[in-house]
Amino acid sequence: MRDGEGTVSGANDAAADDALLVLTAMLLTPTRFPSVLGDDYVAACEALALEPYEEGYGLILGQDCAGARWTVVVEDVSQVALAVAAWDCGMEHDLSPDGDFVVCALPGWPLDLAVAAPGVPDPHDPETDGRGPGPLSPPASDSWGPAQRRLGADEVAAQWHLWREQIDDAEFVLPGPGQERASGSDDHAPGRSGGPGVAALGDGAVDSAPLRMPPRDGDDVGAADLPRWVADADAATGPSPSPRHPGVQRALSEALAYTQAPPPPGRIRSTFASADARTLRVDGPGWSMAARTDDIALILLDEEPGKVLPVGRGPALPGLLNALDELARRPT
Repeated sequence: MRDGEGTVSGANDAAADDALLVLTAMLLTPTRFPSVLGDDYVAACEALALEPYEEGYGLILGQDCAGARWTVVVEDVSQVALAVAAWDCGMEHDLSPDGDFVVCALPGWPLDLAVAAPGVPDPHDPETDGRGPGPLSPPASDSWGPAQRRLGADEVAAQWHLWREQIDDAEFVLPGPGQERASGSDDHAPGRSGGPGVAALGDGAVDSAPLRMPPRDGDDVGAADLPRWVADADAATGPSPSPRHPGVQRALSEALAYTQAPPPPGRIRSTFASADARTLRVDGPGWSMAARTDDIALILLDEEPGKVLPVGRGPALPGLLNALDELARRPT
């Protein structure tokens, strides 16, 4: 996170004359929110006991004069957005919202910060005497669950090229009718593979062949064909003692279901990748996807701690990714 500057007057209800020393800020809107808080915008608002208003909120993280951590929720989204954009560009920008825009002040921070306000005690949770909600806290770094899974997918999306270059396209088995397999060996053929490819978060190692889409006739298969692709994966490629990962099947099927019944806002987020492509972040119960509309998808699962499972592009995945991108709301 970028460190910020500025103050928020009257942010701490316990000491209204104290000013919050701003360290950083983030948006909580239908198109952009801290995914550590939930799978979608509505869930993220619920985690902070906020109404999921269309306009959204700004979250300001800082310390009071005693060093206590506070997360201040403000209604002035445009001011917070301007500050975040300036900090992301390495520019200085003062963020000092008027107290009239403060919705509430929540003890603690939802994320770890590597910075602290100068001239005050070290960051610590404030004393609340049991009144109000307990302090917000970042997810544990030594365990794995939905929050860690979503943060991992955020990391993959933000560093796409770093992760993508570790995957050899020759490992994906995508033959057309009557064609030989893409790899020159049967080592990665279904039935001999150790299972879907996985890359461990943090060490970048690819342990086995990436997940492969099954061969099908035709070059232009739409997203609507994906459930049959997933369900028939093993039948299409022959018997296998290591069938396609059921969690990946579930994630792809549920992602496709979004195109039939759109999910809550924020489940699908799309950001600029290049002139012809978008980066997608898609979440669902127990799974997260990072993908590019011109490339493959990478999936993280609650049941696979710290692992990234690549999904080959094939003829079906592009239709799904494009359909998801069309559903994603764009920032205004």
